[in-house]
Amino acid sequence: MSKNGYVNFMSMNSHNTEKKLPFRPVALGIPERLMPVVLDCARQLEGEGVRGKALRRLFVRLAQDPKSFADHPVLGGLAGMLGGESSPGAAFSVTEVPWRAWGEDLDPKAVQQLRDGCGLPVAVSGALMPDAHVGYGLPIGGVLAVTEAVIPYGVGMDIACRMKMSVFAVSPDLVDTNGDELARAIEQETCFGVGGQFKVRKDHAVMHEDWGFSPVPRRMHDTAWAQLGTSGSGNHFVEWGVLDVPRAMPGLPEGTYLALMSHSGSRGTGGEVAKYYSALARRLHPELPRALGHLAWLGLDTDEGREYWAAMELMGRYSAANHALIHAAVAGRLGLTPLFGIENHHNFAWREIHDGREVIVHRKGATPAGRDVFGIIPGTMVDPAFVVEGLGNPMSLCSAAHGAGRVMSRKEALARFRRSDLEHVLKERSVRLLSGGLDEVPMAYKDIREVMAAQADLVRIRGTFLPRIVKMAK
Repeated sequence: MSKNGYVNFMSMNSHNTEKKLPFRPVALGIPERLMPVVLDCARQLEGEGVRGKALRRLFVRLAQDPKSFADHPVLGGLAGMLGGESSPGAAFSVTEVPWRAWGEDLDPKAVQQLRDGCGLPVAVSGALMPDAHVGYGLPIGGVLAVTEAVIPYGVGMDIACRMKMSVFAVSPDLVDTNGDELARAIEQETCFGVGGQFKVRKDHAVMHEDWGFSPVPRRMHDTAWAQLGTSGSGNHFVEWGVLDVPRAMPGLPEGTYLALMSHSGSRGTGGEVAKYYSALARRLHPELPRALGHLAWLGLDTDEGREYWAAMELMGRYSAANHALIHAAVAGRLGLTPLFGIENHHNFAWREIHDGREVIVHRKGATPAGRDVFGIIPGTMVDPAFVVEGLGNPMSLCSAAHGAGRVMSRKEALARFRRSDLEHVLKERSVRLLSGGLDEVPMAYKDIREVMAAQADLVRIRGTFLPRIVKMAK
């Protein structure tokens, strides 16, 4: 964007002439294929004295309600192309950008969701991870790069869902010799589930930041504070286990360690942010077919887009605070001080450079895997998690899987398995489950080893964590 607020846009006509506009047409939902028409209309309107903010407002109204411009002397033709005489979604034209998938036997519905995302007018490229399964908007395991826009449901409902591991320089045999003590520390210092909160509130610097810039954080501030340091439901967990490091990592020598690992996010507040801004994006993009409504985006050159971005980043800091408090409380109860720590988001959007171009990369259920970037990819309550080092593969937009990935829905898992099935596999793997639902049985997930094998060109395994004492929502 230039200093005067205009966007430089290279037109797609045969002359390839440059035209400055005070708005980004694709951010308003106008398909890129119509850019030559947009530029021609803008020239005519500017010749009649319509410039700057007035020109932008006119095109915003056109994108939102093309029918009302059917008889406009300049914009009438463009309105017809945008569906002025058709039903919502008729103007949406899919030109799929390049994308690539890892893994075999991927869910066709998840594949289609990624393809839908790659057909958006703001899309640049995409990738699908081997743990992929269906989600809202983008699939879980979906990675999508776009230009100067953010898709709320491309980030996900649980904004900044996060992994954290603390490693302790004590004997891992403590999971056997002092298992009851380790279990009590988790039981007494954690809180799980929808609406869960501590009787005595915790505190963290993030709660003293500005939460008033957006109506959702402002409304949810008290609830977020009440839930500070707690974990969600579903596949969120806190667990003790044994970490094997066969080769020294930066800050952690080779060896076998006791480790504490957690998986949780931004709680109900993150979900409210996602729902509010996704609904707003849908209203701003009536041209999207109904089936693609969850892929609606917000331009980052708009107030709405900048507001969502700030809320997303706040939820990232809030999620990190939750994990920090969980680890401090559980380890502190036992008088343990971590020797090493590692953590990462997997529901977030980042501003990055790929192929020499600045893009917004959405990783929904995908782990950042830039070269030399460390992260955590968990398995199930009985299967290993892996500390990984990213290989920076540009084909995946420097991303990797975020876990094993479901092979069946929660409803199907509850219908197919009994408590005895879960108890059998827990005993077989020597795992103590303090609490957890049948919808999280290991059999409802892919084999994490196969997932890791499918992405050997994305990450290098540097450590293996075996869970031994696990707590999830009841």
